[in-house]
Amino acid sequence: MLLWGGTFIAGRLLAGEVPPLSAAFVRFAIATGLLLTLLRRVEGRFPRLDRRQLGAVVLLGLTGVAGYNVCFFSGLQSIPAGRAALIIALNPVGIAVLSALYCGEGLPLRKALGVLLSVGGALFVITDGNLANLVAAGIGRGELYLFGCVLCWSLYTIVGQRVMGGLSPLAAVSYSALAGVLLLLPLAAAEGVFGTLPTYSLRSWASLVYLGLGGTVVAFIWYYHGIRELGAIRAGVFINFVPVCAVLLSFLLLGEPLTSALLQGAVLIGAGVWLTNATARPHKKPG
Repeated sequence: MLLWGGTFIAGRLLAGEVPPLSAAFVRFAIATGLLLTLLRRVEGRFPRLDRRQLGAVVLLGLTGVAGYNVCFFSGLQSIPAGRAALIIALNPVGIAVLSALYCGEGLPLRKALGVLLSVGGALFVITDGNLANLVAAGIGRGELYLFGCVLCWSLYTIVGQRVMGGLSPLAAVSYSALAGVLLLLPLAAAEGVFGTLPTYSLRSWASLVYLGLGGTVVAFIWYYHGIRELGAIRAGVFINFVPVCAVLLSFLLLGEPLTSALLQGAVLIGAGVWLTNATARPHKKPG
């Protein structure tokens, strides 16, 4: 979540210099090369995919890579990183609903309260303790793009949980990144990515490398490990730490103020994550 919090800062640094389709393509071109190299070294081969897995991997690339990143970078062209992080904090709600509807993953009252509590904490952080700020700012095209991110990521998480029945987290992430970058290639080429690459500044290249290595290779693999161990709902609720990390990194790296709302919101999010992931105690038999 700390690595993903940093992607909002990197994305805002790219805004105005690197167009959204180009940013998404270059990010995953870097990530795909690293992931496939790592997959070959760790597993000694490229695992074969059956027809079902191939279709699922293409869907992962379409949702979590191509769709999500087009919406992500398009949204960050027009809205601040903090407001974007607020909308992304709705991911656990989307994941929980889709898991309950399509995967049969239960959503008992304890988990539902944990999800709502952590989302409330995220809202508290980004609105600086005043939820009226959310209404006052309104909803525009940038916000709609970020809502598209929520839908894409929820689908990516649910499909990924099923794919990992036969693939390791590394293989699932590697193949989905490859599928996504192939889907992004014609879109980025039409945007002129290959002509503008030499004009990128050192700051933009540093942001793209961070997005490819930290925000994709490391973060995606760790996230899928979390899904495999905890399930989609319990892993997804940790996403509410992303806006906290984004604001904290903005304070450390960009000198933005660290408010009491951040600290209070972090407590709410932590309580929600604990409540969602706490194991219910078994009832003792009488006698």
